[in-house]
Order: sequence, then structure tokens, then C-alpha cells
Amino acid sequence: MENDYDAFAEAYAAENEQSLVNAYYARPAVLELLGDVAGRRVLDAGCGAGPVLADLRARGATVAGFDASAAMLDLARERLGPDVALRLADLAEPWPYPDGAFDDVVACLVLHYLRDWSAPLAELRRVLRPGGRAVVVVNHPIIYKLAHPEADYFALTRWSDEYTFAGQHAVLTYWHRPLAAMTAAFTSAGFRISVIDEPPPAPGARERFPHEFGEQLRGREAFLCFLFFVLDAV
Repeated sequence: MENDYDAFAEAYAAENEQSLVNAYYARPAVLELLGDVAGRRVLDAGCGAGPVLADLRARGATVAGFDASAAMLDLARERLGPDVALRLADLAEPWPYPDGAFDDVVACLVLHYLRDWSAPLAELRRVLRPGGRAVVVVNHPIIYKLAHPEADYFALTRWSDEYTFAGQHAVLTYWHRPLAAMTAAFTSAGFRISVIDEPPPAPGARERFPHEFGEQLRGREAFLCFLFFVLDAV
């Protein structure tokens, strides 16, 4: 079953604990974009097994998170203990938080699973205080075109890919949309886009993953995996 994280939660969490694209790319970039979070209230929307929450808490933030996978939340509770408020909730449904409850919201690698961004972005804006920030990470839109050269880059398109996480097979299904559609969705939801980033991997990645860099990448400009946004609630 596609996107059934309950079926491969442990394998996914184990694979990504030290992976190039997560531990040495997505998570460090999110933390860099958030900057100093000491004393801030931060929500992780689609928190998975909780690695971002753990990092944010270690930096002094007051954290909360939700995910649609009960199995992933179990892993997050094991990691974080009982003091972090974790809830089972769907990104596309009303979020279980009051208006203006958070200074920052992280939505890392979750929006690209959804065809319609209207409801989740409305909820994202609602739970942020005025002047709050969101850090959103999605598949870089060029990836779909590279994988499918014949495809229409500008069309909203559903596509799937197969993965092996710690030896376990999984299928993930995404919705591709062009960059212009992403930015229009953000501004329509009441955000001002302050940053669009295509960061390099974290220091040490090239040494830790010599095969990936040697065989697949030829420098920073070749490493296009995710696209990072910082959105200001206006």
C-alpha cells in the first residue's frame, strides 16, 4: 500500500536516522533556516519518528508534533518521552491546536503527498501567531521532470516511486506541481515567502557517503533533492 508508513515505520526511521538526504541534508537545512529557537513554540506537522523535534528541543524550543501514522508516533514517543505533546492527526484535516498557538511550524517532506494544499496551508497559517514562520520542505519540482523527461512539468501530476528502507520495500506516491503553483498556494494562504533555498548537504556528507557523491553527484549544483521555503505569516 502506498504511503502506508505504519507498515514500514521502523525500517524508515532506521534508514533515515543517518541517511544522506535526511540526516545530512533535510534536517540540518531545516535547523539552519529556523536559527535560534530557544524559548519559541514550535510545531512539527508530520513529525514522523521525531528526529526534528529532538533537535529543536535540544536547542531550547518548546515542541509539539503530530503525524497520521500511529506507528511513527510510537517511535517518536520512545525517542522523546512523555513530556512532548504528540497527537495522531491528518495533515489534510483540521489540526488539533488553537489559533496562534505556535511561533514556528515545520512541515518537512509532507505536503508533496497531497493533491490539494488549500486546507493544510490554511491550518498552517491559523495555528501560527501573526508574524510567525513556517519552514516547508518538499520534493524539488525538477526531480519529477528528470525522472520522467516526457512529462509536462507544469501539470499537477500524481506519481509513485519504489524504495527500500533498511531492507524493506515501500511505495511512496507524490503529487508533482511546478514552482509557480507552490508559490501561488503559499501567498494565497496568507504567507509572504522570505526564503527559497536549495542548500548543499551538511559538512561531512561527501566524506561519509563517497559512493553517492562519486557515482551520482558532481558538485553542489548537481545535488537537487528537496526545495526549502521560509514563509512569514502576514
